[in-house]
Amino acid sequence: MKKILIGVIIALAGVSIFRSCTADKKEKSILQENSMLIQQQIENVSKLVVTEGHFAEVYNYKDSQLLFGTLMTANKKALVVANAEVTVAYDLSKIDFEIDETNKILRIKSIPEAEIKINPDFEYYDVTADYFNPFDEKDYNRIKNNVNASLMKKVEASSLKTNAQNRLLSELQKFYILTNSMEWTLEFQGESVDQSFEIFKESIID
Repeated sequence: MKKILIGVIIALAGVSIFRSCTADKKEKSILQENSMLIQQQIENVSKLVVTEGHFAEVYNYKDSQLLFGTLMTANKKALVVANAEVTVAYDLSKIDFEIDETNKILRIKSIPEAEIKINPDFEYYDVTADYFNPFDEKDYNRIKNNVNASLMKKVEASSLKTNAQNRLLSELQKFYILTNSMEWTLEFQGESVDQSFEIFKESIID
């Protein structure tokens, strides 16, 4: 009888150990699958989020130089019209993140800054210059820099960056939906995003 009882106990212990090992393997397999799914999702959105806009700038350029003291002035001027294509982009391949399988956490450490590119097409009108003050490379560089600075102010004051930011948020929201559906936690810059995506949104906008 004792031998039968001992045999039953050993058998039950064996079954318990087998089930425990099987459950551990299953849980580890699920964690790895979830981790790979998150990794794949991040790779899928790792593309440039681009918003395009078109801006125009009319710029009057003038330059004067005094010759022989104050006896003579050499002038030059130009009317410049610049039509520019502007793009605002986020290179999501540069997202700094890590996946913590043990604690089921996706940590997004940082998001790349917006990349603003201005490609102006210059047209010059009414270009006049005195013999002693001709147009040279410095003048064209100065015109280019001044026009780009003015266009940048227009971009900053426009809705272009906001539109690009909204597109960025729509891509990042996929991370929140995915981790939430798998009962993982999404962290951004050390803070948990576990109540609402609005927290994530406010953190990025700030």
